[in-house]
Amino acid sequence: MSPYKKRTSTKRSTAKQTTRKTVSRKPYGEKHIIGFLFTICLLLTVFLGGVLSLMVALKIPDIRTVAHYQPLQTTYIYDRHGKVLERLFKENRTVVSLAKMPPLLPKAFVAAEDSRFFEHPGLDFFSVLRAAVINIKRGGRAQGGSTITQQVARSLLLTREKTYLRKFKEAILAWRIDSLLSKEDILYIYLNQIYLGAGAYGVEAASQAYFNKHVGQLSLGEMALLAGLPQAPSRYSPLQSPKRAVQRQRYVLNRMVADGHINKDSAKRAFEEKLRLRQKRERGVLDAGYYTEVVKRRASQLVNQSRFKSGLRIHTYFDARMQKVAVRAVRDGVKASFGRQVRRGKSQGETPQGAMVGLDGCSGEVRALVGGRDYGKSQYDRASMARRQPGSAFKPIVFSAALEKGWGSNSSVLDAPLAITGAGNTTWRPKNYSGQYHGQVSLTEALVYSYNTAAVRLLNYVGLPAVHQLSSDLGISSEMPGNLSLALGSLDVSLLELSSAYSAFICDGIYSSPRFISRVERMDGSILFNNTPEKRRVLSANTAKEMQGMLGKAIVFGTGKRAKGLWGESGGKTGTSDDSRDAWFIGYNRDHISGVWIGYDKNETLGQGENGGRTAAPVWLDYMQQTSAYR
Repeated sequence: MSPYKKRTSTKRSTAKQTTRKTVSRKPYGEKHIIGFLFTICLLLTVFLGGVLSLMVALKIPDIRTVAHYQPLQTTYIYDRHGKVLERLFKENRTVVSLAKMPPLLPKAFVAAEDSRFFEHPGLDFFSVLRAAVINIKRGGRAQGGSTITQQVARSLLLTREKTYLRKFKEAILAWRIDSLLSKEDILYIYLNQIYLGAGAYGVEAASQAYFNKHVGQLSLGEMALLAGLPQAPSRYSPLQSPKRAVQRQRYVLNRMVADGHINKDSAKRAFEEKLRLRQKRERGVLDAGYYTEVVKRRASQLVNQSRFKSGLRIHTYFDARMQKVAVRAVRDGVKASFGRQVRRGKSQGETPQGAMVGLDGCSGEVRALVGGRDYGKSQYDRASMARRQPGSAFKPIVFSAALEKGWGSNSSVLDAPLAITGAGNTTWRPKNYSGQYHGQVSLTEALVYSYNTAAVRLLNYVGLPAVHQLSSDLGISSEMPGNLSLALGSLDVSLLELSSAYSAFICDGIYSSPRFISRVERMDGSILFNNTPEKRRVLSANTAKEMQGMLGKAIVFGTGKRAKGLWGESGGKTGTSDDSRDAWFIGYNRDHISGVWIGYDKNETLGQGENGGRTAAPVWLDYMQQTSAYR
C-alpha cells in the first residue's frame, strides 16, 4: 500500500474519531450545566433558608412600624390664656418636624453622636472597630460604637440589654432601616425618640424641661448642651451635674467646628453664653388640681382614652388668677369658722373642709373650682363629686316654679306653725330658723328671710312634679325626695350643679350647663372636639326678672346681708342644713356666679352659730371682690 493512501486513511480515521468525540461530548455538557445550575439554586435556597431560619431564631422584629412612626406623646391641658396647666404622659414627648427645629440642632446631634451618619449604610464599621479596640484595652464593653440608626433600632425595636446577640440584631435592623428610610426620616425619628433625661423624650420635651422654651427658640449653646446628653443623660444633666454638662457641651461645639457646621468664633460665643436653666416645674399645679381632674374625666368621655397617649391639646376655661383667689378665700373661710369654735371651746380638733366654684353664668364657662382646702393632701373633689343637703339654697327653685304657675313676687303665703302627717302616722313639724312666725307674708319676704314653713306651704300649692321637672331642667341630676321636705333642701346635690342652676335667674330664664373644656385638638392642630354652649330656656324672662329682684333683696335685707357691698347688680341665697352640718352661699355679681360650701366630710356639725350667712357668705364676698377685675 502506498504511503499517500495510508496518510489519507489516517486523516479520515482521525476525522471520524474527532467527529465521534464531538458528538459524544455534547449531551455530557448539557447535563453538566443543568447540574451546575441546580447546585447553585440548591445552595442559594439553603443559604436563604438558613438566613430566614436565623432571622426567625433571632426573632428579628418587623421594621414596618418604624416607617409608620407613631410614638407615645404628651397631652397638654391649657388654661383660657394658653398657659400649660398640666402634662399627661406615659413618656413625656412632643413630636416636632425637622422644619420646626433650628437647622443647627440636627447637625449638633450628628456631630456628637455619629459624624459619618450621612455616609454609612446604617453601620459605621470604622467606629465599631475603634470601639472594639477600646473595649479590649479596658477589658469590657466600655463603648458600643452605635450609629444614630442603631440607636433608633434599639429604642424602637429592641431591649437595652448589653449582649452581643442584641448588638447583632441591632446591626441587622440598622442596615434594614437605612435601606427603608431616608437619612432625614431616620434623623426625624431619632430626635423625637431619644431619651434626654429629666423625664423628657425627644428634643421638644427636653427643651421644655431644661429651658422652659420650645425647641425652635433654642440658642446654639442650648442646642450643644442637649446634643451632649444621649450618651449618659443623668451623668451630663445640667440640673444635676452642671460641670460635666459644660464639659460635654464644649466637646459638642468642638465637633461641630471640626465637621464644618460652625466656625470657631460661633463656638466660642455659644460656650460663653449664660444658660438659664429651668429650676422648677410649673407652679400652681396643685392649685389647679381639682379643676384638671374634672377636665380629665370629661375629656375621657369626649374622646377615646387611648387618644391621650397619641398627644392632645385640651383647652379649658380655667383662669389662674381667679383660681388663686378662690383657693385663698376657701382656706381663710374654713380657718375663720374653725377659729370661732376654738374660741368658744367647741372645737372638734379638725378644720372643716370647703369648696367653691366660679363660673360665667350665661355661658357656663367654669373659671375656678376648689374641691377642698389642699389638693396635695386630699384629692377628693367636694365641688363636683360630693353631694350634700343645700338647705335654703334650694328654695329659689321652689319659688321659681311658683312664679311659673302664675304666682307673683308680691303674692302672699302663710308663715305659721305647720304639722304634716306622713307614713306610719309620723308627724313632721318644720320650723323657722329663728323660731318665730310672721303670718301672711309675700313671696319676696318668705325668700329674703328664708321662712321655712312658708316655703313648705308654697311647695304644697305648686306640687312636687313641677319642682322635680324644673330641677331636672336646671341640670340637677340628684334623686328628688317625694315629700315636702324638698322645700327645705333635703336632697343631696353637688355645689357645681346647684351653682349652675342659678344661671337661669340672671340670664333671662336661659340655663347654661357648666363647661370646662373649650376644645380638644390633635397635635397637628386639627379639631377633635369643639365645645358649644348648651343652652335651653327653662323659665320665662319675666320669672327670671322677678327672681333676680328677690335674690338681690336677700343680700341687702335678708339672710345674705354679709355678702353685700359689691359694685353692680348682685344677689344670692344662703343655705344651712340640719344641725349646721353644711353652710352654703350661692350668688351672682353681674353675670358671674359663684357658690361656696363649708362643712365636715364626716357630716358633723360646724358648731353653734355657723350657717350659710355667717360662714359661707363672707367667703363668697371675698372672692367676688377680688375677681371683679378679671372677668
